[in-house]
Amino acid sequence: MTKRYDRDYFKQWYHDRSTRVSSHAEVRRKVTLAVAMTEYFLRRRIRTVLDIGCGEGAWRQHLLAIRPRTAYLGFDSSDYAVERFGSKRNIRKAAFGELSSHDLGVYDLVVCSDVMHYVRDAELQRGIDTIASATDGVAYLEVLTREDDITGDMDGFIRRPAAWYRRLFRSAGLTETGPYCWLSPAFEDAVAELEQL
Repeated sequence: MTKRYDRDYFKQWYHDRSTRVSSHAEVRRKVTLAVAMTEYFLRRRIRTVLDIGCGEGAWRQHLLAIRPRTAYLGFDSSDYAVERFGSKRNIRKAAFGELSSHDLGVYDLVVCSDVMHYVRDAELQRGIDTIASATDGVAYLEVLTREDDITGDMDGFIRRPAAWYRRLFRSAGLTETGPYCWLSPAFEDAVAELEQL
């Protein structure tokens, strides 16, 4: 049976206090970190954000609370999320592996939170190259690994080691710089030794 990202799915994992994987405060802390890291390296305020696998667009409200003038674009494979929130929250339909077929442009911050550990290898390879190309500042790539103690949605979860993801991200030209934060290939020669991990 194919996994369905429908209303019930989002209710269980994102809204119901007894089963959700993150509170609003936790999401706000992640957004604040990603914005701060991006602005640190860009040396200016963030202007554009691309959110891949955005679901209902949970990051959007926090981004706009912190930086109201930020232009936000989300992509998700969920028919429910796109039909319900697409026009209101600027969410478009695309699976991770389909990103390369879109003319995305470049963004100060590219977010992919809690998605990649459900994506098959070949699709992930295509998508990460697209993410690197679309990142003009920082890519916030929140992914859980084999080494992590995981709670939440385990249906379809792929247990890859952290080293596997690091190799994948580095092969796309990204540089690790903080918790889940990876710098654009454009910063390859502009980062001090202790600014990277």
